Amino acid sequence: MELKCKCGSTCIRNAEEILIQAKEAFNPCKQCQTIDIKKFSPLSKQIDLEAIDSQFGRCACGKRHLDLTVAHVLKLMIQEELQNKQTTLRNACVPLITPAYPIQAIPYLGEKSLIVLSPKMNQRCAEKIMEEIPEVKAVIKGETRKTVGIKDSSHEPHVYETLAGCDMRCDIISTSEGPICLHKDQSEIHIEFPSHRSPKITSTSLFIKKHCNNPDFTVLDATSGPGTLGIFSLMAGASRVVFNDLWKPATNMTALNLEVNGFKVDFFDEKLEKCMIAKGKRFEVYNLDIRQLDSVLDEKFDLCIIDPFPGVDSKEFVESAKKMARHVLVIE
Repeated sequence: MELKCKCGSTCIRNAEEILIQAKEAFNPCKQCQTIDIKKFSPLSKQIDLEAIDSQFGRCACGKRHLDLTVAHVLKLMIQEELQNKQTTLRNACVPLITPAYPIQAIPYLGEKSLIVLSPKMNQRCAEKIMEEIPEVKAVIKGETRKTVGIKDSSHEPHVYETLAGCDMRCDIISTSEGPICLHKDQSEIHIEFPSHRSPKITSTSLFIKKHCNNPDFTVLDATSGPGTLGIFSLMAGASRVVFNDLWKPATNMTALNLEVNGFKVDFFDEKLEKCMIAKGKRFEVYNLDIRQLDSVLDEKFDLCIIDPFPGVDSKEFVESAKKMARHVLVIE
């Protein structure tokens, strides 16, 4: 499978390259400086907004403190009357760094390392941000309280709108088996903020150790999203993993993330002519409602993982899973 971003640039790389970059991506150099901006106080009362430009706070190394970058974004939003002069840095937007991983201090940003998400955004301001702020990779309009994706086959999908730039991000998830690099078209895949310990990875790891004692254990990741738990299961020794998600962008990302993390994709059906969209030596990827899976999968898995959409009653999902697996793990 070709690791190529829709924008034609090098947004997608293999995990080894990403991890090498990530070690130094957001560290300041010895000359990097910052100023103390109170996040809950209006920015206009702390800084002369007219002084903020593309060089404001930028070091000779090319990096700039996240707060100063967001301050620049807020200045442009105020100019476009999308925010007012009483807006605080905390309420300016949601800054999404890439590659994202747990860090100890506020990051210093280089070029195209930030995606800006805000419900108060328009095309003109987005283009202005991209033109003036080199740290920004994309600008997305969306309400963070609404999860991107599709709840089940009875609901319409919800997506954000990419107004400018390329919204491909990468999250680095720490696990007991090593890091997982997860790419996402952020306007189409739900946002997760990597932490030093992922509760759902921990739950899956403990469940596998307790219930999957045989060396050839198999896993059905029935609501896989971008592939997190299924990829971890492969890393933890599963002989076979079937990924499935109703949301086509999620299954596309799953196939991509398998390849990124070293699991070769031998077959990929981009046009989705069949319900199985990808296949490799130890895995398959399907695009179906979980309640339809037993019609195409004639096997019994050792474990079925259900990581449901927020607010969805998973009772029917569990009943379907019990037909296909000896054990069912529901991620709460």
